[in-house]
Amino acid sequence: MIGLTVHNIHKKQRPVEPNWQKELANGFNSPESLLNYLGFNASDFAEDHKARSLFALRVPRFFVDLMARNDLDDPLLKQVMPVADEFIVDPEFSLDPLKEQVNETTNTSTKGMLHKYQNRVLLMLRGGCAVNCRYCFRRHFPYDQHHNNKQDWLDVFEHIKTDPKIDEVILSGGDPLMANDDYMAWICAQLETIPSIKRIRLHTRLPVVLPYRVTPELLIALAQSSKQTIMVLHINHPNEISSELIQKVALLHQAGVTVLNQAVLLKGINDSAHTQIALNEALFSARIQPYYLHMFDKVQGAAHFAISDERAVNIMREVLAKQSGYMVPKLVREIGGESSKTPVDLGLYSI
Repeated sequence: MIGLTVHNIHKKQRPVEPNWQKELANGFNSPESLLNYLGFNASDFAEDHKARSLFALRVPRFFVDLMARNDLDDPLLKQVMPVADEFIVDPEFSLDPLKEQVNETTNTSTKGMLHKYQNRVLLMLRGGCAVNCRYCFRRHFPYDQHHNNKQDWLDVFEHIKTDPKIDEVILSGGDPLMANDDYMAWICAQLETIPSIKRIRLHTRLPVVLPYRVTPELLIALAQSSKQTIMVLHINHPNEISSELIQKVALLHQAGVTVLNQAVLLKGINDSAHTQIALNEALFSARIQPYYLHMFDKVQGAAHFAISDERAVNIMREVLAKQSGYMVPKLVREIGGESSKTPVDLGLYSI
């Protein structure tokens, strides 16, 4: 894979897939158990362990089994492991980097819904995630204020019906696939009743960190929708692309789902042209279309992941010079309150 060392350490093949909810419950939620499992002496990292008080550690065992043992530089481990640097308070970083909690355009009068863009709304379907990524821009988000029951969602859907400009619903969170199959089927059925909606988009990391979440029941619910369905995966490094994920992506395609990927440019994880080229190649080979590469959102507690615009531009210019354009995602940043993602100028053209 473009000369990049890949550590896809898989579990033994089992004839019957594990129950995804049980697998989720059996994941790691303490730094000590995670480090011991990977062969480290957990007591060597006592100061880092304290950062779990800022943002809980949560990671499925499947994803951990894709990590290399005894390697502190493993790019998957670095995405989930609390570190002492999270206690550093940087005045340029924010608890709400995208202004989702305070911006009037989020339409906070409709609980559980963010109306950030004119033609689409974002529904906070679930507050939790299968994995807590340390760089998450919503690590400080008040999910308890957006916890909806079915009646709340019916009120949201009635609100959407009043605005014919809304033609796309984005299921987000947290991770929307933390909802069970029955709930997902119910949500899809309700969206069928809104004539203006053309597309349903799901943003999820669950199929990456726990592919068993893509169940036959979920596939049926997505396949039965008359709306165009798009699943945007969040994959930052080629080592995250397991054979199990590739198999599930094939089933998603059979169900009529378009599968895209968006990544975040992260210091020490994927901030090189070499890694980005390998990621794009692996994604495209797995029938996952690279979509966006995000500049890191300046969320408080994660400044150690940030890289400069200059470095990001140089990386992308090198990628474009070495790889077919249809494989290369668009480098963007999100600016709170703006009407869309903002492309980062690569300085490729002069007038």
